[in-house]
Order: sequence, then structure tokens, then C-alpha cells
Amino acid sequence: MELIYTRRWQGNASTLGTLSVDGAAHHFILEDKDRGLDSKMPLTEIAKLKVKKETAIPTGRYQVIIAHSARFKRLLPRLVDVPGYSGILIHPGNYIRNTDGCLLPGITNFTEDKEYCVGQSRTAFERLFEKILAADKLGQKIWITIQTDYK
Repeated sequence: MELIYTRRWQGNASTLGTLSVDGAAHHFILEDKDRGLDSKMPLTEIAKLKVKKETAIPTGRYQVIIAHSARFKRLLPRLVDVPGYSGILIHPGNYIRNTDGCLLPGITNFTEDKEYCVGQSRTAFERLFEKILAADKLGQKIWITIQTDYK
């Protein structure tokens, strides 16, 4: 399974983009501020630019696994081997304050205090997670590519 997350719009502290699943448009993704990190950068460079819990993850391609989250007390999609990061999840949330460095899906988007937000996040998450679980059950590897194409 191939997920493509394309960052398209930036707020002061937020980044909003679109997600496709196996080539089909799916929904929006909200995350922290994009500070220009890339998975090919040295870890020292990532560490210099990263602000903990306030920085979008580096662009690149990452495997997604299903793992138990102690915080959410349930199984969630987790990105693995993200340079300079750990515990990156895909989970429901509507506002930038809900991210803590994670990816938040939403069906709709809006702005509040000049920051991007997503709506109907729980529904978007459940639809996406259902597809991820089905792919996992079939033994497929799940990948997410994070790229930028700002409008």
C-alpha cells in the first residue's frame, strides 16, 4: 500500500496537505510547521532545525506499521525509522495543538487564528485505518511518502 502525503499550504505553526491512498485522493493531513527537513539530511542538521513537538517530519519515504499506543490505549499506524524522530503516529485530532509531531487526518479543513485545522478527523482516521488494517491483513507493506508542493 502506498500513501502519498503532499504538503500544500503553510500557516505560521501549521502545515496542511493532501493524502492519496494507492493513487486515489483520500483526505487532508494536518501537521506541525514545515522547517524544511529532509530524510537525507545528516542527523546533526535535523537536530539543529527541529523544535520538539512543533516541527513537521522530514520529507522522505517511511514504512508504516500498526502498533499499540500507550497514550491512546489502542492500535494506531506508526511511521518507523524517521530520522531524528520517534513515536510518529497517524491519529485523530483537529488542531495544531493536537499534533505533538504526528499526522492528523481530516475530511474538511478550515483556519482558526490564522492556523490550518481539519474537521471530521475521527471519520477520516477510521476510513484510513480500515484500509491500512486491510492491507496489513493481506501481508502488504505499507509506505508513506511525504513531499512538498506548496500552492
